[in-house]
Amino acid sequence: MVQLEDGIQSAESIAALAAAGVIRPAAAFADDQIQPASLDLRLGARAWRVRASFLPGRTRDVAACLDKLKLHEIDLRQGAVLETGCVYIAELQEGLALPPDVAASANPKSSTGRIDVFTRVITDQAREFDMVEAGYAGPLFAEISPRTFPVLVRTGSRLSQLRFRRGAVRLDDAALARLHATTPLVDAADPSFQGGVAVSVDLSGFDGLIGYRAKRHTGLVDVDRPRSYPAGEFWEPLRADGSGTLILDPGQFYILASKEAVQVPPDFAAEMVPFDPLVGEFRVHYAGFFDPGFGHAEAGGTGARAVLEVRSRDVPFMLEDGQIVGRLVYERMARRPAALYGSAAGSNYQAQGLKLSKHFV
Repeated sequence: MVQLEDGIQSAESIAALAAAGVIRPAAAFADDQIQPASLDLRLGARAWRVRASFLPGRTRDVAACLDKLKLHEIDLRQGAVLETGCVYIAELQEGLALPPDVAASANPKSSTGRIDVFTRVITDQAREFDMVEAGYAGPLFAEISPRTFPVLVRTGSRLSQLRFRRGAVRLDDAALARLHATTPLVDAADPSFQGGVAVSVDLSGFDGLIGYRAKRHTGLVDVDRPRSYPAGEFWEPLRADGSGTLILDPGQFYILASKEAVQVPPDFAAEMVPFDPLVGEFRVHYAGFFDPGFGHAEAGGTGARAVLEVRSRDVPFMLEDGQIVGRLVYERMARRPAALYGSAAGSNYQAQGLKLSKHFV
């Protein structure tokens, strides 16, 4: 059995877990599938359109729920279009047989969130989305719901990523403040540490541009074709008007950026969590994992903005420049990965500012 230290497991430990049978892929990993602190998850051969999202609960597996809720089965081997407004469940190629002291958590990949594809991982007997309990043994599935653009996916497409965790290693606010004093986590003059490091929205503009609003009724996006789509066919640029505000329209999807430049030191991993929902009817940042080295000078970052995927809910809501919209929580790595974000394969957003997903040019 692999000997693991407490913390978020690095790429080297993930490879060792796979070699030991803790991770059970249906096919050999792709060369860039293991990231510095996470594992990309690949779609399998089948998906099902379902009537509704669901959690199996303690007494059921996913297959039993599919028997009641599936509308039709989809063969992903030749590719399939997933339509907006529909909910799909897809089998994943990676299964697990976790040790009793190792748990895992999932998040959409950055490029998935930036095209407004809502996806989360479920397991048999799951009571929470995106959480894999310690000791879980069984298959993994992805719930997929495109919100703005129809997407083309296939067997092997990667929409989600998984982190492996041993022990309770999240930094409390006092530890965050101490870390920030030695290695600045954000470039704010007076950062707030309360349930994480506060992150605010920048509406002052990047050369006059404050963000993008997704267009409706566009063509589809092939999730496996980077740098293939003219941005103007899918996105409306939003220009600064001097007011420092932006009214979010209900049901619209926006790409904005943080006012703070963010750094993740090499011995830590971070995750964006939404700010208290009581401050406004909007959701920020579908894709929350930040790998070791993100924005860090040692990995060529020297600070990078957090791109914010923002969707308003039922009512128009006015955002103001500098308004807190999320919190970054940091966790200790069990070991520093050999390759940091920015030097590793698939590091598409190092040193980023306001940036659309890798699919657009």
